[in-house]
Amino acid sequence: MTDTPRTGTPADAHRVLIVTPDTLGKKMGGPAIRAWEIAKRLAHVADVRLVSIKQASLSHDSFRVFTADADELRGHVAWSDVIIGQGEVFALNPWLVESDAIIVVDAYDPLHLEVLESGKDEGEESRRFLVDYCIDMLTMQLRRADYVICASEKQRDFWLGHLGALGRISPENYDADHSLRSFIDVVPFGVSDDEAVQTRHGIRDEIDGIGADDKVIIWGGGVYNWFDPLTLVKAVQVLSKRHADVKLYFLGMKYPNPDVHESQMAAATVRLSDELGLTDSHVFFNMDWVDYDDRINYLLDADVAVSTHSNHIETAFSFRTRILDYLWAGLPVVATDGDGFAPIIRDNVLGAVVPAEEVGALAEALEEILYERDSEAIRDNVRAFAREVTWDHALVPLFDFVQAPRHAADYPLSLNQSLDANRLRHIEALEAKILEMAQELGTTHNDRANALGEIDRIHHSTSWRATAPIRALGRVLRRN
Repeated sequence: MTDTPRTGTPADAHRVLIVTPDTLGKKMGGPAIRAWEIAKRLAHVADVRLVSIKQASLSHDSFRVFTADADELRGHVAWSDVIIGQGEVFALNPWLVESDAIIVVDAYDPLHLEVLESGKDEGEESRRFLVDYCIDMLTMQLRRADYVICASEKQRDFWLGHLGALGRISPENYDADHSLRSFIDVVPFGVSDDEAVQTRHGIRDEIDGIGADDKVIIWGGGVYNWFDPLTLVKAVQVLSKRHADVKLYFLGMKYPNPDVHESQMAAATVRLSDELGLTDSHVFFNMDWVDYDDRINYLLDADVAVSTHSNHIETAFSFRTRILDYLWAGLPVVATDGDGFAPIIRDNVLGAVVPAEEVGALAEALEEILYERDSEAIRDNVRAFAREVTWDHALVPLFDFVQAPRHAADYPLSLNQSLDANRLRHIEALEAKILEMAQELGTTHNDRANALGEIDRIHHSTSWRATAPIRALGRVLRRN
């Protein structure tokens, strides 16, 4: 456990507990990065504790960092005025909804849409379970939430529908604020406020096969089932026939949380690259994960960044956090149309937007930016836009809430409803288990009755009577 003393927080600041189910370490995925960056900035206005219920090995001068099991988490909750939780935190610790602390639900990731794709790795029965589990998990949080934050206006509309179905767009919450912004607002990922400075080369002349003057395309994050790296690999094959110096680098293939296994899409991407003869000549894979503080050394070695995906429901409500790192590094971006970033890229001339799964269009867009367009002008656009979407800008609604936290207007009704719903789920689960056991017991009784009937039939058969002397001889021989 890491326990670092905070410094510089006002003595009368509210006590804010941020809880993530992800690993906090040198290598971090999206949920951990978001929790870490929020903690860094809220520490200026609040007394912050950041807790991982998985593992934490980081420390910071401005706030305390802990690893906590369920019992230890209870102590942190008792200390807090405000709890900010994400993902599985509430599902794994359902007693949290009983706390009288003010609860902020971080719903930046619609997990039940994500697992429609990621769950394909688990088989149909497990996939169905995962979808249902995520729906229940999100419903538990939203029933109890005093304040909800999400990543985009489109997501906000999506969650308003869910909240409405749960009865949370109530007269109390509506009368408190007709816009409902005080109940649910947009707090996206932000671009780092730090200057993007390269301290070493991560790719050029560091990766065998990638030289100082090559044209480098970077895929800046994990390879998951909802992405489409296959079209990208095919586009690079097309480009490689015209440009020997084009190189594609995948920044990370192994997610830092050990509970997250390699996706089917990651394996398929490596397999396709091998089949096309591109691996280690035009396509390169970091089979591990880059340290969070070292990622800029890889990004600044690239000429263009990519984010490609298929056209499905996850895309429509996604918020591609890796694109924020692209903006931080001042990289032109080539992305598939259909997600929330596509109009931003198009309207601000930050790169190019292409149709989903069209190899030719993707190859053409990459070629144009790498070899034909004024990439420095695009970089200027990217850097200018990045300054408008830093973490400090993104977190303004959360800053305001934490400095004057409050329960939702329908509290404690929301608490009681959440507790009742939680108890109902336990009752339903218990009833389902009892029914399953009864069915198993009934099957056992039937099997026993059938077996006894079969034994009785055998005992009365002619063959049983005819072989009686042989069985008697066998018993005598076994005794001897």
